Parts: sequence; structure tokens; C-alpha cells
Amino acid sequence: MNTSSDILIVGGGLNGPALALALADTGHLVTVIDTLSVTARADTAFDGRGYALALASQRLLKAIGVWASIADHAQPMLEIKVTDGHAGSGPSPFFMHFDHAELEEGPMGYMVEDRHLRPAFLAAMADHPNITQISGKTVVAQSTDISGVSVTLDDGSTLSGRVLVGSDGRKSGTAKRAGIKRSGWDYGQTALVCAIDHELPHNGVAHQFFMPPGPLAILPLTGNRSSIVWSEKTETAHQINAMTDADYLQALQPRFGDFLGEIKLAGARFTYPLNLTIANSFIANRMALIGDAAHGMHPIAGQGLNAGLRDVGALAEVLTLAGRRGEDIGGQLVLERYQEWRRFDTATLAMATDVFNKLFSNDNPILRLGRDIGMGVLGSLPGLRRGFVREAAGLTGDLPVLLQGKQI
Repeated sequence: MNTSSDILIVGGGLNGPALALALADTGHLVTVIDTLSVTARADTAFDGRGYALALASQRLLKAIGVWASIADHAQPMLEIKVTDGHAGSGPSPFFMHFDHAELEEGPMGYMVEDRHLRPAFLAAMADHPNITQISGKTVVAQSTDISGVSVTLDDGSTLSGRVLVGSDGRKSGTAKRAGIKRSGWDYGQTALVCAIDHELPHNGVAHQFFMPPGPLAILPLTGNRSSIVWSEKTETAHQINAMTDADYLQALQPRFGDFLGEIKLAGARFTYPLNLTIANSFIANRMALIGDAAHGMHPIAGQGLNAGLRDVGALAEVLTLAGRRGEDIGGQLVLERYQEWRRFDTATLAMATDVFNKLFSNDNPILRLGRDIGMGVLGSLPGLRRGFVREAAGLTGDLPVLLQGKQI
């Protein structure tokens, strides 16, 4: 098999399909290659994983035709409460509170479960005549020349295109084969991820509770359920994850508190190590990186997928406008526009999450006093508070048109 497309995308998780749909809608022929089978990616069993989609990201999903199929499964995030304290002793009296009422546009964002989002992308791609999906295959080699790019799959077949996009995660094979190195460091923390059922309604409120070992995020899902992202020192996290479900809940309870009544586990439990890793370049010859392949950061602000979808919007816009002007969409000058657009924003976000994590993941009494007073002051200033609300909703900065809810 030797097939040709305009764009080859390696990685069929979330960012890859979003880019495929955005580009296909503007007339490009796109091929998406993923190592997992369609059956595995389309599994709708509840496993507890969820994503915090900023309002701007929701607009992109609507613009590419995915939102309508998941809207009924999305939980609006109406408020965000940020507190500091110790497990079992409750939060500090100083806190930050952000309310969607300070936005004219609507909720700050939505929580959407992985089991709804992935099948929606797969169905949308299957229905699009400009998209070819290749599942259960792995890219083992890639090469470029003056006119295009080709990849070789593990079954010996080859695919060709004008641009190659790596959307294949923090350990991106696409980036490695292009000789792109990465910078970053390990946080010595591991995230424990699960979902819980709780007795009382969450009322659409997301909570971020900072404790010395790491933050605990409680993110509202539909019904009386919440997604938990619980960061601990790596050794402690491994010990907790090895516990029975009952002991795991017993360890969570003093950190979680009782404000939502009785809690119990819903779905599977996961862990993943926390680190900062940024590709030294987002582009190479006829190649671009998006999502975690370009940048992986701490989940402290829930911005991982949102940052990836900004990449999607920017790259789709750059390639489409270049094509309309008659430029070579894989040309170096074209790809540099994408990198210039996204690299500074990404580096700023990564450093902000890094500083925030280091500032709060400690028990230094002087730092605790300073950050608690800072949260109290920020929460009392409407102008600053409104700025944070707009930042959380993804409405600041140089937004691609898809994230403004418009077509390219």
C-alpha cells in the first residue's frame, strides 16, 4: 500500500483527530495513523478519566462538528475554588473564588469524560470524506525531501504527504526520528487519577486544594460524580495505589473532606508520573508537533488538552491560509509561523504551572503565609479576579479563529 494525502498525522488520541477534522473541513486530504485499534479507542466503558475543557476549547470542538454529539454528557464548570492547607485539617481561611457570572460568554469550561470524547472524534472522522484512518499500525520510519514526506508502517506499507504532524505524546517517536530533543525535569510527584460518586451535588464547582505533597483537584462530572487528580510524592503515590479500594478511599477521605457527603470509587484508578517536558523545536523539515508531543506540563491548572487544542487551531489556520495563498504548506517559512505563534505562549504556560506547583507544594511557613495572603488579596480585587476567570476560560492571548468559534 502506498497512499498519498496532504497531511499525515501520527497519533489518534484527541489532538490528532481534532487537527484532522479542522484541516479536512478546509479541503485538505488527511490520514491519521494510530497504534491502537478502533475498537480500543472507541471503548465507552466508564474508566474515570475526564478532561477540563476551557470555553475556548469547547468553541473549537463546536466549530469542527464534534460538540453536538457530546454536549449532553458535558458538565459545565460554573465556579472554581482554590484553597491551601493540610490533609485532615481543612483549608486556609484565605482562598480564591472564581465565578462564571463574571463572564458574559457563559461557563468557564466543561468537564467531559474520555469515554464520550474519543468515540465522538472517531465517528466524526469516519463520516468525513477527506479523512483516512489507519488503526493498529505503528510508524517505524519517516523521511522527507524537497517535495514531501513519507512514513513506513510496521507492516511495510508506506504513506506519503506534504506535511507530517506528530501528535504521539510526550515520548513522541515522530520527534525522535526528526532528531528533536527535549528539555525539562521530573517533579518527583505522581498523579493518582480516579472518579468518585458522592452523596451531595457539586453544583458545577471545581476545587483545587493545595497541600504540601501536591495539589488535589476535584472536578465536577455529570450527576453526583467528580473526577479526581491527586498529586503526591512518587513513593507515597505508589504506596497508595497499591492499596485496596477501601484503603485507597480511607487515604483520600481526609484530603477530600466531607463537603460532598459520603464518597465511593467509580471506575478504574490510574497513575502517571508528573514532569515538565518541552520539545526544543516544534517543527523540523516538513514536520510539526502538537499537544504532548510538543509540550507536557504539570496538570495543576488542567491546561494540557487546552494547550494542545490551541496548537490544533493555530496549525490548522497557518496551513490553510498558506495553501490559499498558493504557498507550499510544508515549507519552512510556513511552519515557522506556527512555531512563532505557539512557542512563547506554551513556554509561558509551562513556566507558570511549574512556579505555581513549586510555590504551593511545600510546607514552608513563610511561603504559606505569603501565598495565603496573596490569594486573599487576589480574591478581593474584581479586576484581577475577572482576568483570572478569562484566563481559565481560555479567552486571553492571540486566539486562533477556531477557538473564537469561527471557521477558518
